[in-house]
Amino acid sequence: MKAFSSTAALLAAGVVLSSAGGVFAQGEVTANGVTIVNHGLVAIGRIPASQKDKFGETFGSGSGMAIDPTSWMKDGQSYKGSLWLLPDRGYNVEGTTDYNARINRIDVVLTPAKKGEALAADKQQAGVEAKLTDTMLLTDDQGKNLTGLDPESGTRAAAGGFPVLPLARTGKISLDAEAVVRLKDGSLMISDEYGPYIYHFSKDGKLISATQPPQALLPMRKGALNFSSNNVGDGGVKPEPKDPETGRQNNQGLEGLSMTPDGKYLIALLQSATRQDGGDSSSTRMNTRALVYDASNVDQLKLMHEYVVPLPTYDNKGKVAVAAQSEILALSDKAFLMLARDSNNGQGVKGDTSVYRKIDLVDVTTATDIANSDFDKDKPVAPKGVVDPAVKVAAVTPFIDLNDNAELKRFGLHNGAPNDRNNLSEKWEAMSIAPALDTSAPDDFFLFVANDNDFLTQDGYQVGAAYKAEGGAEVDTMFQVFRVTLPGVAKK
Repeated sequence: MKAFSSTAALLAAGVVLSSAGGVFAQGEVTANGVTIVNHGLVAIGRIPASQKDKFGETFGSGSGMAIDPTSWMKDGQSYKGSLWLLPDRGYNVEGTTDYNARINRIDVVLTPAKKGEALAADKQQAGVEAKLTDTMLLTDDQGKNLTGLDPESGTRAAAGGFPVLPLARTGKISLDAEAVVRLKDGSLMISDEYGPYIYHFSKDGKLISATQPPQALLPMRKGALNFSSNNVGDGGVKPEPKDPETGRQNNQGLEGLSMTPDGKYLIALLQSATRQDGGDSSSTRMNTRALVYDASNVDQLKLMHEYVVPLPTYDNKGKVAVAAQSEILALSDKAFLMLARDSNNGQGVKGDTSVYRKIDLVDVTTATDIANSDFDKDKPVAPKGVVDPAVKVAAVTPFIDLNDNAELKRFGLHNGAPNDRNNLSEKWEAMSIAPALDTSAPDDFFLFVANDNDFLTQDGYQVGAAYKAEGGAEVDTMFQVFRVTLPGVAKK
């Protein structure tokens, strides 16, 4: 078995991966002689929507994902290993519930299809065999379960090295988990929506530390920290006003989190712009922020760099719409992949055809570093969506189109009507890579992408009650796997 790691930067040789300097054609992004290649979709797999975890509750799928590189190996024409799949705050159609935060271990067998191979119907979605093998609850520093409940106006005072924390009316810390990084010692870095914070958990799931973002990202109402996302549920008290006045917008927290392959930096990306940077409107929220932390001590993360990242926009029935990001995958401290998508389209929701679901390449090489500046305090960097003229934003280039119907058709899938189980579901929110272990192509990897199915099933059970998702929705957890070439990614 050969494990993998990566490199300093794809840009180490002066590579500029941008829409200005690169070419996007047939899955390739090329600049200054270095080409990143998408070789296409090679496998699909599912876990049934009705799957229960070891606690007897409905299994939640992929808000975040981390493949364990030490488990990854080649076995004949197949590969096998384990990954950790992170659900968010539980089934919450009419407000949040007291769902205990957790993370799931999945054992996978990947049998990639050959390029252009015609697959029999029964093989089209069997390229990834995924089995739920364990579930671990996440607890606070006292050993008390964390909850998906909206924190309303509750906070736990700063103490014991922890900052002020979101607190539900039950007295539990509120967590809406969105991304995960698994460290070499088995401990976990998890980012959330409520804070938006970065948490460090032990390999047993106990909270060790919490990192508070710069002031500009903290949700403020009437001059005070208020972590509510305005999803309080029965018996809760709605926040006033319903949206923060500054800081992250409701349900638009640190959606993306990734460690650079050399282990030196942790990158976090806000899902869309802060309220003061145009995040108060769905049409102006395109300028989000990437935070680059020194990860030499993960319990005392130090903000080193911060960049403005322009999110993709698209035409939504004649109006400008922003494709908020759902996950990132760091290639270096200067470049990362970013999964951005539209909303309200796909299996399980009313709309059937997605307009934008792409994995883009982000390059911050020439972007202005705004870390620890006035932009991290009370000065907007992009008021009403217009970037301050002193600031240069990151370059963003399309890389993989998840909605490519020519690719999807080979695997019995599609984007658009009919809105059946083979239409891609709405939310694709998790990414991770594993090496192809191919001596003839040492820079090749398998890029796993997973959906967040929102716990939508007709046989649901959570927090002591059975439920059926409205509209008859039955949305499986699904994995898509692409083979990609990432030049410059070194092997140990």
